[in-house]
Amino acid sequence: MTYARLGVGMVGYSFMGAVHAHAWNTAPRFFTLPLHPELTLLAGRNAEAVTAAAARFGFAETTTDWRTMLTRDDVDLVDVCTPGDTHAEIAIAALEAGKHVLCEKPLANSVAEAEAMAAAAASAAEHGVRAMVGFTYRRVPAIQLARQLVAEGALGQIRHVRADYLQDWLSDPSAPLSWRLDKSKAGSGALGDIGAHVIDLAQFITGEQITAVTGMLDTFVAERPIAASAAGLSATAGEGMGPVTVDDSAAFLARLSGGGNGVFTATRFAQGRKNAIRIEINGSRGSLAFDFEDMNVLHVYDAEEVAERAGFRRIVVTEPGHPFVAAWWPPGHGLGYEHGFTHQAVDLVTALAEGSQPTPSFADGLAVQRVLDAVERSAATGTWLAVSGTGQAATDPSTRKEVHSPA
Repeated sequence: MTYARLGVGMVGYSFMGAVHAHAWNTAPRFFTLPLHPELTLLAGRNAEAVTAAAARFGFAETTTDWRTMLTRDDVDLVDVCTPGDTHAEIAIAALEAGKHVLCEKPLANSVAEAEAMAAAAASAAEHGVRAMVGFTYRRVPAIQLARQLVAEGALGQIRHVRADYLQDWLSDPSAPLSWRLDKSKAGSGALGDIGAHVIDLAQFITGEQITAVTGMLDTFVAERPIAASAAGLSATAGEGMGPVTVDDSAAFLARLSGGGNGVFTATRFAQGRKNAIRIEINGSRGSLAFDFEDMNVLHVYDAEEVAERAGFRRIVVTEPGHPFVAAWWPPGHGLGYEHGFTHQAVDLVTALAEGSQPTPSFADGLAVQRVLDAVERSAATGTWLAVSGTGQAATDPSTRKEVHSPA
């Protein structure tokens, strides 16, 4: 059977570009898709490097100006895999040109940018043009199962969420500067880069919103060597030391819309933790726990079990009946990091063919951006702050007084 094509134009070809390209190539080979993705055009600033990347990934053509995509009839979707400071410009222009958009997280570098992007997406949707933000960990089968259990009421009323994203790649003070350590490019450090993921996962699994926060941000290494290859940094590449202008670590307390509370940590200084995304949710009827470093397993506790038999149950989420798994390997043959991106491509292509809104939407990305913004402002003021858009006030537990966010 011949399927209609979906021409993919991608902006950016480094780490995220590589994994997105892998997903576009893999999805139609393991899943029956209603549209066939074709890697049409790859954009990047360096002509030699983008040409080499296109050859590796399988893109038909390259350009050093992403705006070329907006005039190409054979590009149906623009995949944005660039630093955060470019997301708004590229995504809004693509939507206005009638191109579907997949944009990496966090959606933007500020609430104002995210609001503009969400508004552009809402306007484009009226004409059948769709936008999606890449919170890919949602599509880990064990996370999908966790959400299903909560939605079915297996945990009862949610009382606690503890969510951590732990890495250690910046623990060495001699690690060089990169764009991720430059606030003008990245918007924030560990908070936005990895904290955004656990914020989204907490809201996705529980179906609740984070309504108020009080946080703290720390920068443990204030200066780092400037690598000669560090293009795009505010500092001059190859010359001595440069300032780190983002947080190395973020931690915050949160209130949930259902009445529970949360504790969140995001750090790139947790020695020995390479990519530990840990989330535990406790409810009135039970608990669940997940760690991405053991990503094919979900631990579930039923508080209504008799005491003599009670305990966390280890579920290996690799059965054909688990979300996405039937297309892959026999039970017990685990999936990896890259599979979530393939599942993202599958869901996006399916939604586009159906004419439905893919999730997470730009509105979902905006919701996370508002939490990031509240945490950053709270860390600067040392107060509880309400998360804008949730319609609730923060309450300082020391005074029991409501603390409202600025308009």
